[in-house]
Amino acid sequence: MKKIWIDLENSPHVPFFRPLIPELVARGHQVIVTARDCFQVCELADLYRMEYTALGHHYGKNKAAKVAGLMIRCGQLAPTIFKEKPVLALSHGSRTLMLLASVLRIPSLTIMDYEHSNKISLPPPSWWMAPEVIPASSFGPYKSRLLRYKGIKEDVYAPGFEPDPAIREVLGLAPDNLVVTVRPPATEAHYHNPESEALLDAAIELIARHPRGRIVLLPRNGNQDIEYRRRWSGLQASRKLIIPERVMDGLNLVWFSDLVISGGGTMNREAAALGVPVYSIFRGPMGAVDHYLAKTGRLILLTSVQDVESRIALVPRQRPAAPPRANPACLGSIVDGIEKVLHYSNGSCQ
Repeated sequence: MKKIWIDLENSPHVPFFRPLIPELVARGHQVIVTARDCFQVCELADLYRMEYTALGHHYGKNKAAKVAGLMIRCGQLAPTIFKEKPVLALSHGSRTLMLLASVLRIPSLTIMDYEHSNKISLPPPSWWMAPEVIPASSFGPYKSRLLRYKGIKEDVYAPGFEPDPAIREVLGLAPDNLVVTVRPPATEAHYHNPESEALLDAAIELIARHPRGRIVLLPRNGNQDIEYRRRWSGLQASRKLIIPERVMDGLNLVWFSDLVISGGGTMNREAAALGVPVYSIFRGPMGAVDHYLAKTGRLILLTSVQDVESRIALVPRQRPAAPPRANPACLGSIVDGIEKVLHYSNGSCQ
Protein backbone atom coordinates (compact mmCIF):
# COMPACT_ATOMS: atom_id res chain seq x y z
CA MET A 1 0.00 0.00 0.00
CA LYS A 2 1.36 3.42 -1.01
CA LYS A 3 0.13 6.63 0.58
CA ILE A 4 -0.86 9.51 -1.71
CA TRP A 5 -1.50 13.08 -0.60
CA ILE A 6 -4.07 15.05 -2.63
CA ASP A 7 -4.67 18.77 -2.06
CA LEU A 8 -7.89 20.48 -3.18
CA GLU A 9 -7.03 24.15 -3.61
CA ASN A 10 -9.78 25.31 -6.00
CA SER A 11 -13.37 24.26 -6.69
CA PRO A 12 -12.71 22.39 -10.00
CA HIS A 13 -10.33 20.08 -8.12
CA VAL A 14 -13.22 18.57 -6.16
CA PRO A 15 -15.26 16.92 -8.97
CA PHE A 16 -12.02 15.95 -10.74
CA PHE A 17 -10.63 13.98 -7.81
CA ARG A 18 -13.99 12.64 -6.66
CA PRO A 19 -13.85 9.56 -8.96
CA LEU A 20 -10.04 9.32 -8.87
CA ILE A 21 -9.82 8.76 -5.13
CA PRO A 22 -12.00 5.60 -4.96
CA GLU A 23 -10.19 4.23 -8.04
CA LEU A 24 -6.83 4.71 -6.32
CA VAL A 25 -8.18 3.08 -3.16
CA ALA A 26 -9.56 0.17 -5.22
CA ARG A 27 -6.05 -0.37 -6.60
CA GLY A 28 -4.71 -0.73 -3.07
CA HIS A 29 -3.44 2.78 -2.27
CA GLN A 30 -4.14 4.93 0.75
CA VAL A 31 -5.23 8.51 0.08
CA ILE A 32 -5.17 11.51 2.41
CA VAL A 33 -6.94 14.69 1.30
CA THR A 34 -6.45 18.28 2.38
CA ALA A 35 -8.58 21.22 1.23
CA ARG A 36 -8.35 25.00 1.19
CA ASP A 37 -11.46 26.70 2.57
CA CYS A 38 -12.25 29.05 -0.34
CA PHE A 39 -14.14 29.17 -3.66
CA GLN A 40 -16.68 26.65 -2.25
CA VAL A 41 -14.05 23.90 -2.12
CA CYS A 42 -15.18 22.59 1.26
CA GLU A 43 -18.88 23.02 0.44
CA LEU A 44 -18.46 20.94 -2.73
CA ALA A 45 -16.42 18.30 -0.91
CA ASP A 46 -19.19 18.08 1.70
CA LEU A 47 -21.83 17.83 -1.04
CA TYR A 48 -19.97 14.82 -2.49
CA ARG A 49 -19.31 13.35 0.99
CA MET A 50 -15.55 13.43 0.57
CA GLU A 51 -13.30 13.04 3.58
CA TYR A 52 -10.72 15.81 3.96
CA THR A 53 -8.84 18.04 6.37
CA ALA A 54 -9.50 21.76 5.85
CA LEU A 55 -6.43 23.96 6.24
CA GLY A 56 -5.93 27.54 5.06
CA HIS A 57 -7.98 29.99 2.99
CA HIS A 58 -7.59 32.56 0.21
CA TYR A 59 -5.66 35.78 0.80
CA GLY A 60 -6.94 37.94 -2.05
CA LYS A 61 -5.87 39.11 -5.50
CA ASN A 62 -2.76 41.09 -4.51
CA LYS A 63 0.39 39.19 -5.53
CA ALA A 64 2.21 39.90 -2.26
CA ALA A 65 -0.81 38.64 -0.31
CA LYS A 66 -0.94 35.52 -2.51
CA VAL A 67 2.72 34.76 -1.76
CA ALA A 68 2.22 35.39 1.97
CA GLY A 69 -0.86 33.17 1.97
CA LEU A 70 1.07 30.43 0.17
CA MET A 71 3.76 30.46 2.85
CA ILE A 72 1.22 30.53 5.67
CA ARG A 73 -0.72 27.59 4.26
CA CYS A 74 2.49 25.61 3.75
CA GLY A 75 3.20 26.11 7.45
CA GLN A 76 -0.32 24.97 8.34
CA LEU A 77 -0.06 21.83 6.22
CA ALA A 78 3.52 20.86 7.08
CA PRO A 79 2.90 19.10 10.43
CA THR A 80 0.12 16.93 8.97
CA ILE A 81 2.04 15.99 5.84
CA PHE A 82 5.28 15.37 7.72
CA LYS A 83 3.40 13.03 10.06
CA GLU A 84 1.58 11.17 7.26
CA LYS A 85 4.75 10.70 5.15
CA PRO A 86 3.07 10.20 1.73
CA VAL A 87 5.18 8.74 -1.06
CA LEU A 88 3.50 10.93 -3.68
CA ALA A 89 1.96 14.42 -3.64
CA LEU A 90 -0.79 14.71 -6.26
CA SER A 91 -2.75 17.79 -7.34
CA HIS A 92 -4.40 19.57 -10.23
CA GLY A 93 -2.25 22.66 -9.84
CA SER A 94 -2.16 23.24 -6.07
CA ARG A 95 0.64 25.75 -5.51
CA THR A 96 0.81 24.87 -1.83
CA LEU A 97 1.31 21.20 -2.59
CA MET A 98 4.03 21.86 -5.15
CA LEU A 99 6.02 24.06 -2.77
CA LEU A 100 5.60 21.92 0.34
CA ALA A 101 6.35 18.70 -1.54
CA SER A 102 9.60 20.25 -2.75
CA VAL A 103 10.55 21.38 0.77
CA LEU A 104 9.76 17.97 2.29
CA ARG A 105 11.36 16.14 -0.67
CA ILE A 106 8.18 14.27 -1.55
CA PRO A 107 7.90 13.20 -5.22
CA SER A 108 5.03 15.09 -6.82
CA LEU A 109 2.73 14.90 -9.82
CA THR A 110 0.86 17.97 -11.05
CA ILE A 111 -2.00 17.45 -13.47
CA MET A 112 -2.92 20.57 -15.42
CA ASP A 113 -5.10 21.63 -18.34
CA TYR A 114 -4.31 25.34 -18.64
CA GLU A 115 -0.78 26.13 -19.73
CA HIS A 116 -0.92 29.82 -18.79
CA SER A 117 -1.24 29.27 -15.03
CA ASN A 118 1.08 31.43 -12.95
CA LYS A 119 3.23 29.27 -10.66
CA ILE A 120 4.72 32.28 -8.78
CA SER A 121 8.25 30.97 -9.43
CA LEU A 122 7.56 27.69 -7.66
CA PRO A 123 9.92 24.73 -7.91
CA PRO A 124 8.59 22.38 -10.60
CA PRO A 125 6.92 19.10 -9.67
CA SER A 126 8.68 15.80 -10.27
CA TRP A 127 6.20 14.95 -13.03
CA TRP A 128 3.54 16.73 -15.10
CA MET A 129 0.40 15.28 -16.68
CA ALA A 130 -1.71 17.11 -19.28
CA PRO A 131 -4.21 16.52 -22.09
CA GLU A 132 -2.68 15.60 -25.44
CA VAL A 133 -4.03 18.79 -27.07
CA ILE A 134 -1.62 20.94 -25.01
CA PRO A 135 1.70 21.05 -26.91
CA ALA A 136 4.71 19.57 -25.14
CA SER A 137 6.58 22.79 -25.88
CA SER A 138 4.45 24.48 -23.19
CA PHE A 139 6.47 22.55 -20.60
CA GLY A 140 9.86 23.74 -21.84
CA PRO A 141 12.74 21.83 -20.23
CA TYR A 142 10.31 19.66 -18.23
CA LYS A 143 8.68 17.94 -21.21
CA SER A 144 10.77 14.82 -20.56
CA ARG A 145 8.79 14.45 -17.31
CA LEU A 146 5.44 14.84 -19.06
CA LEU A 147 2.67 12.22 -19.14
CA ARG A 148 -0.29 12.65 -21.50
CA TYR A 149 -3.94 11.62 -21.54
CA LYS A 150 -6.61 11.75 -24.23
CA GLY A 151 -9.60 14.03 -23.89
CA ILE A 152 -10.16 16.75 -21.30
CA LYS A 153 -10.22 16.63 -17.51
CA GLU A 154 -14.02 16.85 -17.45
CA ASP A 155 -14.06 13.47 -19.23
CA VAL A 156 -12.82 12.01 -15.95
CA TYR A 157 -16.06 12.64 -14.08
CA ALA A 158 -18.72 13.42 -16.71
CA PRO A 159 -19.20 9.73 -17.70
CA GLY A 160 -20.29 8.90 -14.13
CA PHE A 161 -22.84 11.71 -13.93
CA GLU A 162 -26.44 10.78 -13.10
CA PRO A 163 -29.00 13.58 -13.69
CA ASP A 164 -31.38 14.64 -10.93
CA PRO A 165 -34.33 16.63 -12.37
CA ALA A 166 -35.34 17.85 -8.90
CA ILE A 167 -32.83 20.68 -9.32
CA ARG A 168 -35.27 22.75 -11.40
CA GLU A 169 -37.93 22.54 -8.70
CA VAL A 170 -35.35 23.39 -6.02
CA LEU A 171 -34.48 26.55 -7.96
CA GLY A 172 -38.14 27.42 -8.61
CA LEU A 173 -37.86 27.05 -12.39
CA ALA A 174 -40.98 26.46 -14.48
CA PRO A 175 -41.05 23.83 -17.26
CA ASP A 176 -41.30 26.52 -19.96
CA ASN A 177 -38.44 28.66 -18.62
CA LEU A 178 -35.39 29.07 -20.84
CA VAL A 179 -32.63 28.39 -18.32
CA VAL A 180 -29.19 29.93 -18.76
CA THR A 181 -26.48 29.04 -16.25
CA VAL A 182 -23.96 31.86 -15.93
CA ARG A 183 -20.56 31.62 -14.24
CA PRO A 184 -18.82 35.00 -13.75
CA PRO A 185 -15.13 35.50 -14.56
CA ALA A 186 -12.53 34.79 -11.87
CA THR A 187 -11.94 38.42 -10.92
CA GLU A 188 -9.26 37.53 -8.35
CA ALA A 189 -7.18 35.41 -10.74
CA HIS A 190 -3.86 36.70 -12.07
CA TYR A 191 -5.05 36.19 -15.67
CA HIS A 192 -8.31 38.16 -15.26
CA ASN A 193 -9.12 40.66 -18.00
CA PRO A 194 -11.76 43.33 -17.15
CA GLU A 195 -13.23 42.87 -20.64
CA SER A 196 -14.87 39.71 -19.30
CA GLU A 197 -16.98 41.75 -16.90
CA ALA A 198 -18.35 43.90 -19.74
CA LEU A 199 -19.33 40.71 -21.56
CA LEU A 200 -20.98 39.38 -18.39
CA ASP A 201 -23.09 42.53 -18.03
CA ALA A 202 -24.13 42.36 -21.69
CA ALA A 203 -25.09 38.68 -21.37
CA ILE A 204 -27.22 39.32 -18.26
CA GLU A 205 -29.02 42.18 -20.04
CA LEU A 206 -29.63 40.03 -23.14
CA ILE A 207 -31.14 37.13 -21.21
CA ALA A 208 -33.20 39.41 -18.97
CA ARG A 209 -34.96 40.80 -22.08
CA HIS A 210 -36.10 37.32 -23.13
CA PRO A 211 -39.69 36.78 -21.89
CA ARG A 212 -39.00 33.24 -20.67
CA GLY A 213 -35.32 33.73 -19.86
CA ARG A 214 -34.13 32.76 -16.40
CA ILE A 215 -30.55 33.24 -15.25
CA VAL A 216 -28.95 30.95 -12.67
CA LEU A 217 -25.88 32.89 -11.56
CA LEU A 218 -23.09 31.08 -9.73
CA PRO A 219 -20.75 33.53 -7.93
CA ARG A 220 -17.22 32.27 -7.35
CA ASN A 221 -16.83 33.60 -3.81
CA GLY A 222 -18.48 35.63 -1.07
CA ASN A 223 -17.40 38.98 -2.48
CA GLN A 224 -18.98 38.25 -5.84
CA ASP A 225 -22.11 36.95 -4.13
CA ILE A 226 -22.56 40.23 -2.25
CA GLU A 227 -21.77 42.37 -5.29
CA TYR A 228 -24.10 40.58 -7.69
CA ARG A 229 -26.99 40.44 -5.24
CA ARG A 230 -26.69 44.20 -4.90
CA ARG A 231 -26.14 44.93 -8.61
CA TRP A 232 -29.02 42.79 -9.88
CA SER A 233 -31.44 43.04 -6.96
CA GLY A 234 -34.29 44.05 -9.31
CA LEU A 235 -33.78 40.98 -11.50
CA GLN A 236 -33.76 38.81 -8.39
CA ALA A 237 -36.99 40.35 -7.14
CA SER A 238 -38.69 39.48 -10.45
CA ARG A 239 -37.15 35.97 -10.41
CA LYS A 240 -35.41 36.64 -13.72
CA LEU A 241 -32.09 35.99 -11.96
CA ILE A 242 -31.51 33.36 -9.32
CA ILE A 243 -28.45 33.10 -7.11
CA PRO A 244 -28.64 29.73 -5.29
CA GLU A 245 -28.48 29.89 -1.51
CA ARG A 246 -26.30 26.79 -1.31
CA VAL A 247 -23.65 25.08 -3.40
CA MET A 248 -25.02 23.25 -6.43
CA ASP A 249 -23.88 20.16 -8.33
CA GLY A 250 -22.40 21.91 -11.36
CA LEU A 251 -22.86 19.04 -13.82
CA ASN A 252 -26.49 18.61 -12.85
CA LEU A 253 -27.21 22.31 -13.26
CA VAL A 254 -25.45 22.37 -16.63
CA TRP A 255 -27.41 19.34 -17.85
CA PHE A 256 -30.77 20.92 -17.03
CA SER A 257 -29.82 24.25 -18.62
CA ASP A 258 -30.63 25.28 -22.16
CA LEU A 259 -27.23 26.92 -22.51
CA VAL A 260 -24.23 27.97 -20.44
CA ILE A 261 -22.23 31.21 -20.41
CA SER A 262 -19.04 31.17 -18.38
CA GLY A 263 -15.98 33.29 -17.71
CA GLY A 264 -13.84 30.33 -16.74
CA GLY A 265 -12.62 27.05 -18.10
CA THR A 266 -14.20 24.29 -16.03
CA MET A 267 -17.90 25.02 -16.49
CA ASN A 268 -17.32 25.68 -20.20
CA ARG A 269 -15.68 22.29 -20.54
CA GLU A 270 -18.31 20.53 -18.43
CA ALA A 271 -20.97 21.83 -20.80
CA ALA A 272 -18.90 20.73 -23.80
CA ALA A 273 -18.46 17.26 -22.27
CA LEU A 274 -22.25 16.98 -21.85
CA GLY A 275 -23.11 18.39 -25.28
CA VAL A 276 -24.77 21.53 -23.87
CA PRO A 277 -24.42 24.76 -25.93
CA VAL A 278 -21.76 26.89 -24.23
CA TYR A 279 -20.35 30.37 -24.73
CA SER A 280 -17.10 31.61 -23.25
CA ILE A 281 -16.70 35.20 -22.01
CA PHE A 282 -13.18 34.45 -20.81
CA ARG A 283 -10.79 37.14 -22.08
CA GLY A 284 -7.51 36.05 -20.53
CA PRO A 285 -4.83 34.07 -22.41
CA MET A 286 -6.67 31.28 -24.23
CA GLY A 287 -5.52 27.76 -23.45
CA ALA A 288 -5.03 24.95 -25.95
CA VAL A 289 -8.00 22.97 -24.58
CA ASP A 290 -10.43 25.84 -25.24
CA HIS A 291 -8.93 26.41 -28.69
CA TYR A 292 -9.50 22.71 -29.38
CA LEU A 293 -13.14 22.85 -28.19
CA ALA A 294 -13.79 25.99 -30.24
CA LYS A 295 -12.21 24.46 -33.35
CA THR A 296 -14.39 21.36 -33.03
CA GLY A 297 -17.56 23.42 -32.53
CA ARG A 298 -18.14 22.46 -28.91
CA LEU A 299 -17.48 25.96 -27.53
CA ILE A 300 -18.25 29.44 -28.91
CA LEU A 301 -15.78 32.18 -27.98
CA LEU A 302 -17.26 35.64 -27.41
CA THR A 303 -14.80 38.51 -27.72
CA SER A 304 -17.02 41.63 -27.73
CA VAL A 305 -20.38 42.98 -26.60
CA GLN A 306 -21.43 42.75 -30.26
CA ASP A 307 -20.66 39.02 -30.15
CA VAL A 308 -22.90 38.65 -27.10
CA GLU A 309 -25.80 40.29 -28.94
CA SER A 310 -25.34 38.47 -32.25
CA ARG A 311 -23.97 35.03 -31.47
CA ILE A 312 -25.79 33.80 -28.35
CA ALA A 313 -28.80 31.72 -29.41
CA LEU A 314 -31.51 31.91 -26.74
CA VAL A 315 -33.44 28.82 -27.80
CA PRO A 316 -34.66 25.79 -25.83
CA ARG A 317 -32.35 22.80 -25.94
CA GLN A 318 -33.62 19.42 -27.08
CA ARG A 319 -32.23 17.41 -24.19
CA PRO A 320 -31.54 13.72 -24.90
CA ALA A 321 -32.82 11.06 -22.54
CA ALA A 322 -29.38 10.49 -21.05
CA PRO A 323 -26.04 12.34 -21.02
CA PRO A 324 -23.31 11.18 -23.41
CA ARG A 325 -20.71 8.76 -22.11
CA ALA A 326 -17.81 10.06 -24.16
CA ASN A 327 -14.27 8.93 -23.38
CA PRO A 328 -15.02 6.68 -20.35
CA ALA A 329 -11.42 5.40 -20.51
CA CYS A 330 -9.99 8.78 -19.49
CA LEU A 331 -10.23 8.01 -15.76
CA GLY A 332 -8.36 4.73 -16.10
CA SER A 333 -5.61 6.25 -18.23
CA ILE A 334 -4.95 8.97 -15.65
CA VAL A 335 -4.82 6.46 -12.80
CA ASP A 336 -2.44 4.34 -14.87
CA GLY A 337 -0.21 7.40 -15.19
CA ILE A 338 -0.33 8.01 -11.44
CA GLU A 339 0.71 4.42 -10.82
CA LYS A 340 3.58 4.82 -13.27
CA VAL A 341 4.83 7.73 -11.17
CA LEU A 342 4.29 5.73 -7.98
CA HIS A 343 6.67 3.13 -9.40
CA TYR A 344 9.39 5.76 -9.06
CA SER A 345 8.19 7.23 -5.77
CA ASN A 346 11.31 6.16 -3.89
CA GLY A 347 12.83 9.47 -4.94
CA SER A 348 14.42 8.58 -8.27
CA CYS A 349 11.99 10.90 -10.03
CA GLN A 350 13.35 13.93 -8.22
